[in-house]
Amino acid sequence: MSKNQVQIFDTTLRDGEQVPGCKLNTEQKIIIAEQLDMLGVDVIEAGFPISSPGDFNSVVEIAKIVKNATVCGLTRANKKDIDAAAQALKYAVKPRIHTGIGTSASHIKYKFNSTPERIIERAKDAVKYAKTFVEDIEFYAEDAGRTDNEYLARVCEEVIKSGATVLNIPDTTGYCLPEEYGAKMKYLRENVKGIENVILSCHCHNDLGLATANSIAGVQNGARQIECTINGIGERAGNTALEEVVMILKQHPCLNLDTNINTKMLYETSQLVKHHMGLTVQPNKAVIGDNAFAHSSGIHQDGVIKNRETYEIMNPEDVGVNESSIVLTARSGRAALAYRAKKLGYELTKIQLDTVYPEFLSFADKKKEIEDADIHKIIELSKIYANKKVA
Repeated sequence: MSKNQVQIFDTTLRDGEQVPGCKLNTEQKIIIAEQLDMLGVDVIEAGFPISSPGDFNSVVEIAKIVKNATVCGLTRANKKDIDAAAQALKYAVKPRIHTGIGTSASHIKYKFNSTPERIIERAKDAVKYAKTFVEDIEFYAEDAGRTDNEYLARVCEEVIKSGATVLNIPDTTGYCLPEEYGAKMKYLRENVKGIENVILSCHCHNDLGLATANSIAGVQNGARQIECTINGIGERAGNTALEEVVMILKQHPCLNLDTNINTKMLYETSQLVKHHMGLTVQPNKAVIGDNAFAHSSGIHQDGVIKNRETYEIMNPEDVGVNESSIVLTARSGRAALAYRAKKLGYELTKIQLDTVYPEFLSFADKKKEIEDADIHKIIELSKIYANKKVA
């Protein structure tokens, strides 16, 4: 893998499915997994095999059909979990077991009633055992965001010695600031023996709205895998949104980082996940929301009509959206009205536009949005008989 290549680890089917009410059946998971494989994700976390017979079966079936991506199964740091994952992944062309344990003082004391040394032993044992089944072992240090860096470095060093190939540094509670998370990655790179032989991975939650920013800070400081979900779905406030980090890396060449994602499939993938999960995507969602390329302010509309790049930093076609949309509201100006009217075949002169516009504003003050049928009616009421082009 190139040192400038960032692997995209998609956990829509595992962490994403933990959203209440978003349970998927095996058939739906296979459909989404096939789409993710075509999208170009490097790793598909297919599920948590020990959690239920249904999840186990889904991982088995996904492992059978995925042709390009690594297929990953999640486990806790115990043999039963690892046995289940290994069995579920037996058909995968490129299998990965993702095992780990909590490392923060809070998790060690309250979740495990244990000690830092015993946690290190459990981590080492889990990695060593998983390594007897597959070569590719990812270790997660749960709540790494709140884990003391010196202790975290010790854990990482020991699991590398035990055979880990990927180190997942999760900001499990979404607590870190970007500079803190980036500094954590930098500290590990500088203080863990053998770190150059493994991939550092970002797994950030969005409790404070910082998941994407933290993931970017992570890769700026040496991480080369981002764990994310389509539409940013996931536990509580969600995970890092795949479409966001991919487009940030694409739109900022100065970062000198790239992914294997076919960005022109982002919108259709978002819609597919939305359909099967039954989760509405907020209209103002970055990159793939309905309003991401929509303009309703007159000033913005005039600028976009003259040159798209005045108010758009991305070409909508790059994410699979056909074109920008000019939404007519009471905030829209003459340029936007003329633009939409022209698309309907009305070539309005300046004088005709001056006549039509007051009638348009009257309509717009009564409606949230002016539709094409309204434009026909507005022009009729204005008694403007422009040269209408018949399609």
